[in-house]
Amino acid sequence: MDKDFWVEVKDTFLEFLMYLGPRAVYALVALIIGVFAIKIAMKILWRVLKKSKVELSLQSFAGSLSIFLLWGLLIFLIGSILGIKASSFLAIFGAAGIAVGLALQGSLANFAGGVLILLFKPFRVGDLIKVNNVLGFVIKIDILYTRVKTYDGLIVTMPNGNVSNSDVDNRTMEPYRRIGLNFKFNYDVDIDFVLQLIIDTMKKHPRITHDPEPDAWLDSIGEYELKVIARSWVPSEEYYPVYWEQLLAVKKALDAEGIEMPIPKRTIHQPEMKEAMKNFSVQNKTEVAEHDSRK
Repeated sequence: MDKDFWVEVKDTFLEFLMYLGPRAVYALVALIIGVFAIKIAMKILWRVLKKSKVELSLQSFAGSLSIFLLWGLLIFLIGSILGIKASSFLAIFGAAGIAVGLALQGSLANFAGGVLILLFKPFRVGDLIKVNNVLGFVIKIDILYTRVKTYDGLIVTMPNGNVSNSDVDNRTMEPYRRIGLNFKFNYDVDIDFVLQLIIDTMKKHPRITHDPEPDAWLDSIGEYELKVIARSWVPSEEYYPVYWEQLLAVKKALDAEGIEMPIPKRTIHQPEMKEAMKNFSVQNKTEVAEHDSRK
């Protein structure tokens, strides 16, 4: 090859380094400063959100969205320092956005679901909810996912798109919940005495409400038992502890009065079996008589 060609390549490369070198240094400095600036900005944002007493669910969502926007702004700034024109940068972002949007349709649906959750508030951070057969407390609502902590300590992460399109059972939205206890008794039990015993036992619990008062009713008559339902109202956050304590207290009260739970009974009628046993008995007696006569 011609020597002038390599000289031209070298000069072009040096010009490129002279052009890009300082910009690359500036971009690196901007990146370092930008990272620290984002951390400081997020700390200030969290402090402002906490002082303004914004809901925890909105704080989590706003924090996640702010990080995303700040990093996008930093990338745009670095691109501008490197010499990428704004129009070209927007075109690149637009093309990339379309490609990413097609590839991440589920994520966009999750983002929309997160916005719907914040707007309509079917639940908030700290609420006890049951959704998609998962029962637990909401600990975080991000821009894409909702995290729930179950009673046994598991952390379940659910896409906001699925959550917003599912039936959500919010068990702490109302301040009070009703406890329902079911019992079964024998037919010969004194039902009035049993009902009053259950009510008196439930009234002794210190954390139930007395408006309305606890009550107990004969719910149905089964094949071999009387079915009784007892109800009381408690603060929502106290539901499960009070439920278990009430169940145990009523069981002890019934035991103290000697009231037993019914045992399933069945009467089996088999006429053919009785006839067969009768014939067998007659035949056996005949054989014994014949044996004696031979002797």
